[in-house]
Amino acid sequence: MDRILAGHPEHSNGALTIVALALEAQVPRNALTQRHTDLKAEFYEQVRARGGTPDSERRLRQQVRRLKELRAADAKEITQLKADVEALVGALHQATVENSHLHRQLADRRAHAIVRVQPTQTTP
Repeated sequence: MDRILAGHPEHSNGALTIVALALEAQVPRNALTQRHTDLKAEFYEQVRARGGTPDSERRLRQQVRRLKELRAADAKEITQLKADVEALVGALHQATVENSHLHRQLADRRAHAIVRVQPTQTTP
């Protein structure tokens, strides 16, 4: 723990994570995450006391920030899609009304139309 916090790791990359601490101590990671949680807590406590932020926390904060941006973009897109749906429903309604009107006009014309019988050709 001291070597990582001092910035002189011998067996790890020096990241402020439990994985790096386990590598530095040359023990399995689950030894710190399951059996020696007190050492894990002490490590993170010392990292925070030195004004640092553990890499895992930094990564999580970055991911949260990215997810919030994606959520905001999705909300904006949903708002636009809802507006598009309303516009399309209005256009469909307008087309339906116009279609009904045209059908009525066509029916009225047929009702008043004079049917003329064309002479047929006879074969000689």
